[in-house]
Amino acid sequence: MNVGQYQMRVLVLGAGILGVHTAYFLRQRGFDVTVVDRQPGPALETSFANGSQISVSQSDPWASPAAPLKVLKWLGKEDAPLLFRLKMDPHQWRWGLRFLYECLPSRTEHNTLQAMRLSEYSRRTLQALRKETKIAYDHAEAGIMMIHSTKASFDAAAEGAQLLIRNGERRDVLSVAEAVAIEPALKHTAHTLAGAIYAPHDESGDAFKFTAALAERAAKMGVEFRYGTTIERVEKSGGKVSGVVLKNAKGSRTETADAYVMALGSYSTAMLKHVGVDALVYPAKGYSATLPIVNMPGAPKGSITDDEMKIVFTTIGDRLRIAGTAELNGFDLSLNTVRCEALTKRAKHHFPDLCDWDAVQYWTGLRPATPSNLPIIGRSNLGNLYINTGHGTLGWTEGPGSAKALSDIIAGEMPEVDYAFLNPPSRKISAP
Repeated sequence: MNVGQYQMRVLVLGAGILGVHTAYFLRQRGFDVTVVDRQPGPALETSFANGSQISVSQSDPWASPAAPLKVLKWLGKEDAPLLFRLKMDPHQWRWGLRFLYECLPSRTEHNTLQAMRLSEYSRRTLQALRKETKIAYDHAEAGIMMIHSTKASFDAAAEGAQLLIRNGERRDVLSVAEAVAIEPALKHTAHTLAGAIYAPHDESGDAFKFTAALAERAAKMGVEFRYGTTIERVEKSGGKVSGVVLKNAKGSRTETADAYVMALGSYSTAMLKHVGVDALVYPAKGYSATLPIVNMPGAPKGSITDDEMKIVFTTIGDRLRIAGTAELNGFDLSLNTVRCEALTKRAKHHFPDLCDWDAVQYWTGLRPATPSNLPIIGRSNLGNLYINTGHGTLGWTEGPGSAKALSDIIAGEMPEVDYAFLNPPSRKISAP
């Protein structure tokens, strides 16, 4: 954006899905953009090996009326879908208490609809980006199927689906036979299923491939990427950010800009706290396994979510990505063998002849989760500091739309999507 002859400069902190997409949209608007990240390239932390789903259909948050009892049941269970490892950490306890509040029925409905609107907008944003950029990222438009092993789980899911259906998001309630007809990869374990919920408009694709290619395109447009650069701290003066202290192989220096975007995922909280901005985000450690497919005819056409274990199976090119579980254990990035093997064990259960099971690659990343599962997007109380973090398990689903919306906000315009942004401007842009 040009103010007179001056091009407004924005410093984006973080080169994951959120940081790269934000930088791209800001550059499209004419801003002078620099992105900094400690890794040697884009999308190499939490954005690297996620479940690959664009899952508007899974907008319902972790926090629900049924969640507290489930969490208590799962405490201490190493392969639990959601595992709290209780620590003497005030931030974790504060997050947990707020999570309990978000489990109230009224909060759950509010959070679900907010996430659905943002996710649907983001899916349309990604589709437009795909058309515009022609980026290849092993994407599939074959929907997402959520399978259920018990009648109680299936009935609850069918009832829960009505909220999204009433608000315009398609979810088909299927018998087992109908599910297998759409997704023949399920035929091996069809006899163990009670039913499925199918979201035909959902998509899948490799988030790392797309984000890396978008970063390359953004660089050609003039975005400067500074990799191998550690963000040591944010500094403020007079109610605004005055600079960011960066460190690389050449030493430390303070970088200044007109505006700053905090897109450091789980690491945003500590950085923001240093300048007096409170962001209730806690790392939810997730796991994935990636394997070569040796039986392509037997591979899922799209993506499948096993609701009982909260594990997703996605075909990305000639690979199967298995991802899931959430472990609230601070910033620990060690691979837990039990939790890793739970992924491949469940995949073997459903698709025994699909992969070369000895060629597995395990990965873990820290998904930045808010108690409500709603990301924090907008302008902080420091006038030139903007936030784009807290997307939890929906970073790939909500990322493109969140980034486009934040670029609107930085330009002084209200995004077209109806969402509870931080300190939004009053001027609303018109829909394209």
